[in-house]
Amino acid sequence: MARDRSGAGDPVRTLRLLWRESGAEARPGRRGPRQGLSVDAVVLAATALADEEGLAAVTMRALAQRLGVTPMTPYTYVPGKAELLDLMLDGAYGRMRRGRPVPGEPWRARITRVAEDNRALIARHPWIADLAVTRPPLGPGVIGKYEQELAAFDGIGLTDAEMDAALTHLLGFVHANALAAADAAHHNSRQSDEDWWAVSAPLLEQVLAPGRYPLAGRVGATVGAYDPQAVWAFGLRCVLDGLARLIETREP
Repeated sequence: MARDRSGAGDPVRTLRLLWRESGAEARPGRRGPRQGLSVDAVVLAATALADEEGLAAVTMRALAQRLGVTPMTPYTYVPGKAELLDLMLDGAYGRMRRGRPVPGEPWRARITRVAEDNRALIARHPWIADLAVTRPPLGPGVIGKYEQELAAFDGIGLTDAEMDAALTHLLGFVHANALAAADAAHHNSRQSDEDWWAVSAPLLEQVLAPGRYPLAGRVGATVGAYDPQAVWAFGLRCVLDGLARLIETREP
């Protein structure tokens, strides 16, 4: 199934809307959209719809119903869904809550905060993890986020290219972890781990003879059910330890 992607709309129209350039906002007239509606209102309504029902639910018709306007009215403000997705992502980044930096704090603490802030963002807007951002919308939210997050890597011993790659690697880990945690939560909402094992254990005991898969049996028994928090902590530690090792190799 094809994923929704950022940057799929008309680049000029999208950039004008992202930066709210002159002429990008619709100006309601006597026969135009109702007074009070704006690009921001349309984007916020679409974001709320995605938060509640996922990206698949975000259509221009569904958006019009949510806003209480005619089906064609949203097109007066946003050309289509492709541009709308860019506006939603940039807006979510612009409103993102961030932990306050502490003067003189270690770089690992700074980068950990970046990871945790992004994890919290996806928890508030799960659809972000489902959106393929191969060509990010270069609006004030995206660029402001990039600027602030690069600061966590600045001055720790990486080149500019490595800073960008390190941030990309970190955010990739955050997104992958968020998708796995969301998938686990979805399955648990339908059937708990305890119920699944109660149903599956009798058959598994028949096919999994003792000693047939010794490592899988030993490790599986130790780990037990999937623990998103444990996987998060271990993965983040690996990312930070890898950066630390890279930096150590640069020291004279």
